[in-house]
Amino acid sequence: MQVFGLIGNPVGHSVSPPMHEAAYEERGIDARYVTFEPERGSIERVIDGADALGIAGLNVTIPFKQDVAAVVAADPLAERIGAVNTVAFDGEPTGYNTDAAGVVRSFEHHDVALSGRAVVVGAGGAGRAAAFALADAGMEVHIANRTVERAESLAEAVPNASASGLGALDAALADASVLVNATSVGMESDETPVPKAALHGGLAVLDAVYAPIDTRLLTEARAVGATTIDGAWMLLFQGVEAFEIWTGRDAPIDAMNAALRDAL
Repeated sequence: MQVFGLIGNPVGHSVSPPMHEAAYEERGIDARYVTFEPERGSIERVIDGADALGIAGLNVTIPFKQDVAAVVAADPLAERIGAVNTVAFDGEPTGYNTDAAGVVRSFEHHDVALSGRAVVVGAGGAGRAAAFALADAGMEVHIANRTVERAESLAEAVPNASASGLGALDAALADASVLVNATSVGMESDETPVPKAALHGGLAVLDAVYAPIDTRLLTEARAVGATTIDGAWMLLFQGVEAFEIWTGRDAPIDAMNAALRDAL
């Protein structure tokens, strides 16, 4: 039996186990997906131990994504983003960032063309993944963040990117075709980082928040005719990408999606 898992602190809230185990069942793979909650500062020992125990693959969540990137052989995209959320133990432990694929595949699944201008709100881990992913897809990327200096620092690393504070969102979104909320604003609260007046029907809006599924941002975007994509899609497709890296097989997307939404 193969063992896959998730490391983070905390991880008790994770809905990844049912999503991945649904995939193993659908594909007839003898495997389990378990959660681990190591102490901060222990990542090198965790990766060494997982490798020694024969664990087949790990997902990585807060607060370890940057720490793991420093102790595994990160692939080029993960190295550019500066964060790893998936580790494969096939020879040398190798790190990947499947959050980037989660963003792109979410838009593709909803038939959104990734062309023109994208606005990414947030310059943290999810924002970095989204910005690099959309730039690599050929979009002009604008990063808006509460702390302007952090947005500017990220924009310097992302090809063809610009930056501003949140106060400039109206102007940034006026000619944009894609909007990603990569902050936690709206999680378990009736808040949005984007002024309603800045939204328009030409946008496709992805909110990385998935609790609640229907955030205030998505409700207001839908009201003006925008295409809306909830955060569970991004969570699903980063997991799909991890499954495919670990197993070399196409993921059963419908089974994983059903299990994920049942767990939320």
